[in-house]
Amino acid sequence: MLSVGLSALFIVMLSSYSFASSDTPGKVIAGWVEKISIKNQSYALKAKLDSGAKTSSVHAENIELFKRDGQRWVRFQLLLEGAEGAEGEIETLTLEKSRVRRVKIKEHDGDHDSRPVVELDICFDGRPYAVEFTLTDRSAFIYPVLLGRRFLAGVAVVDPEVTFLTQAQCR
Repeated sequence: MLSVGLSALFIVMLSSYSFASSDTPGKVIAGWVEKISIKNQSYALKAKLDSGAKTSSVHAENIELFKRDGQRWVRFQLLLEGAEGAEGEIETLTLEKSRVRRVKIKEHDGDHDSRPVVELDICFDGRPYAVEFTLTDRSAFIYPVLLGRRFLAGVAVVDPEVTFLTQAQCR
């Protein structure tokens, strides 16, 4: 009787596993931390993959809002870590991007922070993606990039036991 019960339990577990794996066609299995790159840059950024965050964010410095031809733009700097073979080197990349919108982010202390959102072309798992990022000071965090579920939803399944499974540069 015990073996019948264990067999039934095994079948239920196996069927739920096959359902989960069939639900992820075309998605890459990624670790909870991966490296990404800004398209056409050889420098990488470490990114925490966080399905609890809705929107992706990136550490940006010297954020300046301005208008160009009546449109809202943002000038900011990203600090990029060393490329392959050049670990330890830091390059400052100054970018100007049109502002997609502003978002209000609820902080842990209950306050709200208003952040500009821009679209950046990144490379993740060797493929290019256009991703919306909030610009913020993430210097208090270990990882300068947080990839949220708006990006992850159609792209990756996160394995929380591993890191660095994907390729940062576009092929």
